[in-house]
Amino acid sequence: MKMRVYNFSAGPSMLPESVLAKAASEMLDYNGSGQSVMEMSHRSRVYEEIINGCESVLREVLSIPDNYKVLFLQGGASSQFSMIPLNLMNGSGKADFVISGMWAKKAYAEASRYGSCKAVASSADKTFTYIPKLDPDTFTKDADYFHICHNNTIYGTRFTELPDTGNVPLVADMSSDILSAPIDVSKFGLIYAGAQKNMGPAGLTVVIIREDLIGHARDITPTMMDYKIHAENGSMYNTPPCYSIYICKLVLEWLRDEIGGLEKMKELNERKAGILYSFLDSSSMFKGTVEKADRSLMNIPFVTGNEELDKKFCKQSEAAGFVNLKGHRSVGGMRASIYNAMPEQGLKDLVAFMKKFEEENK
Repeated sequence: MKMRVYNFSAGPSMLPESVLAKAASEMLDYNGSGQSVMEMSHRSRVYEEIINGCESVLREVLSIPDNYKVLFLQGGASSQFSMIPLNLMNGSGKADFVISGMWAKKAYAEASRYGSCKAVASSADKTFTYIPKLDPDTFTKDADYFHICHNNTIYGTRFTELPDTGNVPLVADMSSDILSAPIDVSKFGLIYAGAQKNMGPAGLTVVIIREDLIGHARDITPTMMDYKIHAENGSMYNTPPCYSIYICKLVLEWLRDEIGGLEKMKELNERKAGILYSFLDSSSMFKGTVEKADRSLMNIPFVTGNEELDKKFCKQSEAAGFVNLKGHRSVGGMRASIYNAMPEQGLKDLVAFMKKFEEENK
């Protein structure tokens, strides 16, 4: 078998090797059932144990309060851009947004189809290389919700402080940093995340929603986009993304049992990011693109300042086993996405390669 590469993709991302090995060992026969999870009925008792177990471990790892529902959905985080306003923006018909990147911008544009949306701050003026300062006096006091993208995958920024929205429910897209560090779920009305970065394979979308926000969908809301329907049916109104939920359960068990929980995961992620940021700050060739105070621990964009040199680096790094380092098409340069499953050695080896490249291309 070819040696496994270091996959720096923004998603789908690396999965822990022990998770992949366990899934491989259970591919033909899960837990003595004589069948693969990929082919079993989602109505069977054995699968019921899997989906309930996944929710149970997620609640444990994230310390999710009892008055929150966990929903396992489909359609990616992008489906939530319309699902959220259809379910939540039905009081005043208003919502506030912080435009800190492309995904926040898309969420704002989609929600604007359903009500009155206000961009309370934006960092578009500097290509989203920072998190804009927020003035609570500009917030809409009777907004139905306040939306942020907690970590910006493309631009490599993150919220280090949450906005104080008072009684207005805070809604957060956490697709690219959920499970990377402890969070206080009670500070949010709703958290949503595509699974393919830190939770498992593509196909699963997780929503964590406070119970009082359920049951207010407007009449035109499609049945499949009503949180109440999914909550009442235990995420099994229709066939769920069974295998993705199974892998998510294995990832959560790895995080709890092998890593030791979110505090330990945070320490590891800070150490990993520190290895690359430290090099970028000292390099004469490579430069980080994000203001230091807002740097992400998950996505690290960087450039040489020379487009041809960037291309050369991407080509040579891939040949050396560091794949998917090319930056997003809207930004260019390079981007290292270093989610939970990226080992610390991957960052040490990448920096060693970058030092060698710098020396050879002075």
